[in-house]
Amino acid sequence: MRLVTFNILNGRSQHDQQVDVEVLRAAVRDLDPDVLALQEVDRNQPRSQMADLTAVAAEAMGAVDHRFVAALAGSPGATWTAATGDEQPDDAAYGIALLSRCPVTAWQVVRLPALRTRVPMWFDGRLRPTLVRDEPRVAVAASLDSPLGPLVVATTHLSFLRWWNTGQLRHLRHALGGVRRPLLLTGDLNMSAERAERATGMTSLARHPTFPADEPVEQLDHVLLDAGEGAVRVGGTEACRMPLSDHRALVVDLRPG
Repeated sequence: MRLVTFNILNGRSQHDQQVDVEVLRAAVRDLDPDVLALQEVDRNQPRSQMADLTAVAAEAMGAVDHRFVAALAGSPGATWTAATGDEQPDDAAYGIALLSRCPVTAWQVVRLPALRTRVPMWFDGRLRPTLVRDEPRVAVAASLDSPLGPLVVATTHLSFLRWWNTGQLRHLRHALGGVRRPLLLTGDLNMSAERAERATGMTSLARHPTFPADEPVEQLDHVLLDAGEGAVRVGGTEACRMPLSDHRALVVDLRPG
């Protein structure tokens, strides 16, 4: 089973900032995932040609089940608010998605703790901190009837505030405490593999720098495993440079244990 996690940057090219849904479609076909976890996903946004990027990816890979979960509702600069889960299918939104060629038997959505105030951050070249506000964060988990047997795959996109995202990851780990094992936790965690392992007690299955895409120097994107009583073996891993996004796609091929 091929598992891919990919922060798609709203479908944009890193260099010209343009969105071409056919480029996204071709990239998903080239990756050939059985399960695909996406972050920074647009739905009905002017900046991404009003496309439903989850639906584009689902068609490209032949997904039998998929789900988009909004973190933000509305459009940037206009009605950009925290999503509640009550949005309509055609509402403009931004969030994460999980897609599968394997049948999904259950879904779980977890909304993660959010900072309520602006916090100072220091950026390169600036003497003074800039006050920034983090966006709402969400996770989605799918129980799969997979070629490896029943398992759960979850994905999320955590805060860029590195002292806050560890707490979010621990919250998510606790929220998924009762799900079936093996559990695979994927996504743009905005932290190193070592920090992710310490926060969760899970095992990192792939160690490749994924950001920035052209010449990556750090790994922000991860696939973590809690095998439980199950047996899952890694057949191979790769960080793939694609013709969109400022992240590389992280690929993990899984085999029966």
